[in-house]
Amino acid sequence: MQLDNLSHMGVFAAVARHGSFRKAASELALSASAVSYAVRTLEDRLGVGLFNRTTRSVALTEAGKHLLERLQPALGSVNQALEEMNMYRASPAGTLRINSPRDVAVMVIGPLIQRYLEAYPHISLDIVSDDGMVDIVERGFDLGIRYEEHVPEDMIAVPVWPAQRFVVLGSPAYLRRHGVPRHPDDLARHNCTRYRFPRGNVYKWELGRGSVQMEVDVPGRLSAGDTRLGLRAALDGVALTFLPEHSVQEHLDAGRLVRVMEEWCPPSTRLMMYYPRQRRMSSALRAFVDMARLAV
Repeated sequence: MQLDNLSHMGVFAAVARHGSFRKAASELALSASAVSYAVRTLEDRLGVGLFNRTTRSVALTEAGKHLLERLQPALGSVNQALEEMNMYRASPAGTLRINSPRDVAVMVIGPLIQRYLEAYPHISLDIVSDDGMVDIVERGFDLGIRYEEHVPEDMIAVPVWPAQRFVVLGSPAYLRRHGVPRHPDDLARHNCTRYRFPRGNVYKWELGRGSVQMEVDVPGRLSAGDTRLGLRAALDGVALTFLPEHSVQEHLDAGRLVRVMEEWCPPSTRLMMYYPRQRRMSSALRAFVDMARLAV
């Protein structure tokens, strides 16, 4: 096999994984035109189209699906072989791709960046902050960070932060106008921020007291896929919101936000790092996980 064939197949797999030439280019640190050229060259060499392209989407053809299915084990073996060469290096090398919610990236990953990059000068970090639920395998990430209840069961999960508390929040102005909810049933009479995952399903606020656990599909005129919009709405007195306490501490200290229904918001969830069970850990991933565990 010619080496350019192998590199073009890696580019093809990245485009297939992301469903986007632009996102594949970002992952591979290539220009979009270079990615397009590699795919077009591979298609010309094979004599078949691998993608159906429109102005809005990129989808595999039947031939493309067949090629990807056959290629994935081989490309996995190649990547593993390259990773094993790190045993012969003085220090690990490569790129570590991490997916995390925005506030968690700042809180957990941020304090580790300087120490990690200084300790491993041949490793690059690619951090993508995303508040939605992401399939890290499908999207080509090495590591994800999410709250414990959102980690897929087939992943290896490692605690990276103590148990956190989600709290119901409102501005003093909102609470003066609309009253203070005391019980989850009271939320039916309030305007609440509804958080929507990328696939369209709405997050139900998880509340509990003692043995009573509830998932409340709250009403509200604002649905958002970004927690920062929910925070903004709460600060502006538009709606109640439901967020990790640590992420709003400065607003609580300043009196811009007030906790309500505190007895229904017990500490209940931990932040976890997670990665595929069936995949051998790269040296870059192992180094990051070890460093993060020591920091907990």
